[in-house]
Parts: sequence; C-alpha cells; structure tokens
Amino acid sequence: MEKATFAGGCFWGVEHLFNEIPGVTDAVSGYAGGHVDHPTYEQVCMGRTGHAEAVEVTFDPSKVTYEQLLNAFWNMHDPTTLNRQGPDMGHQYRSVIFFHNPEQEEAARKSLVEAQKYFDRKIVTEIVPATDFWRAEEYHQRYFDKHDGHYSCHFIRGWVPAQAEEAKQA
Repeated sequence: MEKATFAGGCFWGVEHLFNEIPGVTDAVSGYAGGHVDHPTYEQVCMGRTGHAEAVEVTFDPSKVTYEQLLNAFWNMHDPTTLNRQGPDMGHQYRSVIFFHNPEQEEAARKSLVEAQKYFDRKIVTEIVPATDFWRAEEYHQRYFDKHDGHYSCHFIRGWVPAQAEEAKQA
C-alpha cells in the first residue's frame, strides 16, 4: 500500500470522493502543512496552526495509480481559487498536493502542467513535501456517510477532459 495526501477545500467532500475510487483502501480526513502538533478543528478554523484540511489516501498501486489519483484531484475541486472552495474561505481551504517521495513530486508537477492547459485562470495549488498528518476528530470521518444529503461543493467535474474519464474509471 502507498499513501498520498491532498487538500482541496473542506475535507468532507474530498474524503468522500477518494473513498469511492476503486483501489483506494482508505481516505482519512485530517490536518497537514501546519506548525502545531495535534491541532483541533477549532484551532485550524481560527487560522492559528497553518494547517490545511487534508485527506490522507491509502491506495493499492496495482489497482489505481498515483497519476489517476492526481487526475481525480484536479477534477474534484477548483484549483484556481486561492484559500477557497465554493462558500468555504480561509487558509485551511487551500489547494495542496503533499508529496511523500520524489516520484510523487515529479508526477504532481507534471500533472499540474497538464491540468493547467484546461483552465483559463492560473492553478494556485501548492506542491510541497508531506509532513505530519494529524487525523481529524472522529465526527469528521466519513462525514457524508453519516449525514446523507449534506451539501458538498466537491464532485467530479470533468474540467480536465483528457484526465476526467480516466479518473472516473480509476
């Protein structure tokens, strides 16, 4: 199994969509990219920790590739909005790819260049080394499974056509 970590706005929707991809064995909501150990949701929301709401994805690379996960990531949120997704605003909602090794970094950077071809505005997604990932409180885990019909601004949009079909089939 391998790990990948992404931030693309509120972690509820990102986690839900990654958990639907065959080959993903788990997607967990949490906090990454900050400077405080064991942050709480309240601390992150108040902007005191520097963390992004993030999702740590565990996947079987024989069933889904890291590149396919990147394709899904570009299509499940708007990577051109700084510190915002839909109505959610703040530094914790920024778009980030946290890479776990040099191969992931290279794939992420290549994927960003390819994805940029399909957006009129500049992609503002950060690509940074993965640091500590802090699992969010239990009430955030599998949120949409527990709260049927709750609003989400995350869905596979098909903004990146060459990649969108592959992400749906992942």
